[in-house]
Amino acid sequence: MSRKFIPVEEAFAEWRKDPEYMAEYDALEEEFALASALIRARGEADMTQEEVAKAMGTTQAVVARLESGRTMPSTRTLQRFAKATKSRLRISFEPDTSDSAPAGR
Repeated sequence: MSRKFIPVEEAFAEWRKDPEYMAEYDALEEEFALASALIRARGEADMTQEEVAKAMGTTQAVVARLESGRTMPSTRTLQRFAKATKSRLRISFEPDTSDSAPAGR
């Protein structure tokens, strides 16, 4: 039996045609952005998850959960992560340009 493998780009292009899929995908944007930023900060610091965990006074499993995007850490935790990776935490508010954003007053 032979299986046909589909490149992920091709699969994603097909999934993007489904409005329900895209709504769910877009809803996860902030979580993916935070996870990506954490992974990038650790990478730029050239540290392993275990090294970051030690610098934060926690475990590698906690760092892995933070980087997974499945949890929303507190700003205090983000500060500890930033300090451990010798980076600076910056939080900003940006205008919501999505169609579902409420109109201004």
